[in-house]
Amino acid sequence: MSTLYVYSDKNAGAPLVETQDRKEIARHLNAEGVRFEQWEASFPISDQSSSEEILEAYSAEIERLKEEGGYKTADVINMYPSHPDKVALRQKFLDEHQHAEDEVRFFVKGDGLFYLHLEGKVMAVQCCAGDLISVPANTKHWFDMGDTPNFTAVRIFTNPEGWVAKFTGDKIASEYPRYEALAK
Repeated sequence: MSTLYVYSDKNAGAPLVETQDRKEIARHLNAEGVRFEQWEASFPISDQSSSEEILEAYSAEIERLKEEGGYKTADVINMYPSHPDKVALRQKFLDEHQHAEDEVRFFVKGDGLFYLHLEGKVMAVQCCAGDLISVPANTKHWFDMGDTPNFTAVRIFTNPEGWVAKFTGDKIASEYPRYEALAK
């Protein structure tokens, strides 16, 4: 279930806010300039659906975003518990970083946690199937998919090169609860 945790960026103890209400999640995130919305497929898809079928099932929403945000490309990433690169990929995304473009992800199935380091706070957002999140360019953040990742997500980019990160060198990400502690 989608969940938002809001912490002080000085205290990774108990969250100041915890909610599973998607409208409340969207309200908190929208106030910070982060897009959070839900999408539905235009036709049924399954675990066996190809990347092309997934992109077609969400093509109206993807095209809407491309027009609104100047995005150029979309692809599908599949992570699963036996993925050969799961450890390296998890470690890569766990360090705080920024991008010169928005980081846009739509979760087709499964879930993952985006952590946003904003003015005075850290917001941890568990995105689940049906959730779209758009982290604005230059926002400090990190992502945790857990040690047994199991999700399919559509990634939408303005840069045809895809995911390009600038790591901050800040160790803040290591201070906050990981996926295993927060994912519900």
